[in-house]
Amino acid sequence: MKIEHLEERINDYKTSIKTVVDKKTIWQTKTKDLISKTLKTICDTYAIGWKVQELNWIGTNEAVNITFDSFPKELIDCTNQIPTYQFMQGGALVFSQSYSGDVHTFILFPYIEQIPVENSSVELEIHNPKDITEKIIIEKVDEFLKEMIKWEVPNTKNKVGY
Repeated sequence: MKIEHLEERINDYKTSIKTVVDKKTIWQTKTKDLISKTLKTICDTYAIGWKVQELNWIGTNEAVNITFDSFPKELIDCTNQIPTYQFMQGGALVFSQSYSGDVHTFILFPYIEQIPVENSSVELEIHNPKDITEKIIIEKVDEFLKEMIKWEVPNTKNKVGY
C-alpha cells in the first residue's frame, strides 16, 4: 500500500475535526444562550422553585440545565401541615454539549439512597446544536415535567419516588 492511499482518510479526519469545531462554535455563539434565555423565561413565568444553571466540566463539555431548587411558595403552607414531609432537590433537565459537539438532553431525578443509580436518569435525545430551537427546548421542559410528575406520584408497579 502506498502512502498516497492515506490521502482520503487524512481529508476525512480533517473534515471530522472541522465538524466538531463548527458545532462547538454554534453552541458558544447561539445555542447555549438560546437554551439559557428560554429556560430563564420559563422560570420567571412559572415560579415553581426551579432555577437555571450553566455548568462547565473540566473544559471538556458544557451544559445548561433547569433544576428544582426549592418548593413552590404557594404550597409551603400545605407541606408545613406534615412535619415529616421532605422536599427532594435535584431533579434536572440537562442540555449538555459533548466532546463531539452534539447536544445531549437528559433528565436527572432527585438523589435518594434507596434508588439504584441506573434509575437516576432518562436519556431524551441528541441534537446538532444548530437544530435546537425554542420549540424544542419547551418540548423538553414539558417532557421533564411529565417525568417529574411520574417520579413524585409513581405508578404502584414502578416505585420511582419511593
